[in-house]
Amino acid sequence: MTHSTGIDPNLPQVQASAKPRPKTLQERIDEFPWWVGGIFVIAIGAFYLVTTQTSFGEALNFIRIGIGITITTTLYAYSIALVIGLVAGLGRISRNVVVRNLSTLYVELVRGIPILVLIFYIALVAVPDSLGVFKTLGAWLTSNGLGFIGQPLAAINNDSISLNVRAIIALSVTYGAFLAEIFRAGIQSIGKGQMEAARSLGMSYGQAMRYVILPQAIRNVLPALGNDFVAMVKDSSLVSVLAVRDITQVARLYAGRTFRFREAYTILAILYLGMTLILSLVVRVLERRLHGNSRK
Repeated sequence: MTHSTGIDPNLPQVQASAKPRPKTLQERIDEFPWWVGGIFVIAIGAFYLVTTQTSFGEALNFIRIGIGITITTTLYAYSIALVIGLVAGLGRISRNVVVRNLSTLYVELVRGIPILVLIFYIALVAVPDSLGVFKTLGAWLTSNGLGFIGQPLAAINNDSISLNVRAIIALSVTYGAFLAEIFRAGIQSIGKGQMEAARSLGMSYGQAMRYVILPQAIRNVLPALGNDFVAMVKDSSLVSVLAVRDITQVARLYAGRTFRFREAYTILAILYLGMTLILSLVVRVLERRLHGNSRK
């Protein structure tokens, strides 16, 4: 006796996985990144100006001297800001009332004050006052027989910290608050079960955070961290108010000396655009790879 399967053999069989519908021409036109064409046109225009107009070429040769200061300032400041942000982010979710409130106070204060004002205050007020505290501490240590520690501290004066270093400190403290919120959100995005499972295996809170929670959280927030790095490259132009010779300050000097404002600020805008576009593309590639690996 044969059993009927209930399927008519004359009916066409449905494939297990249907092929995706090919995109129409209109869909391809709508999805095409036309903005890339705009960037390409700007790049061609910039190349034409620099190669054919002597004034633009001279402006580029003068202003590009500040690229090294811009890049090094951003790298140093962002590296320090990552440490500050991670510590403050962990403090924001700490069970210790004092640590949690101090971290929250730091974040809210910095986020509530314009970056330019913070740069002025930290570089010209906070750093000199801190040096005064170190100098007083050094004098006290020297008078109590600890001259090997106290004398170097007592010798510190306001000229010991250059404006470049003050600019890095200001950017680090400012962006540390923004990165703290990114780290906090990343840590809280990890399910509580992860921490409970790690603790049930005998890990301490610190070990669970270090080996289980933080690796996953940092992986989740890497694109956001990359975007903030791009933002810091642009905001580093603000340190020119401290006479730091980054590309913005050099462009201002060139424009003030030659009165070629069009050439100076056109080249300045193109340089910033080039740096931020390259970094943005790197962030996008990194984000796609992270998402691709997470789907595997």
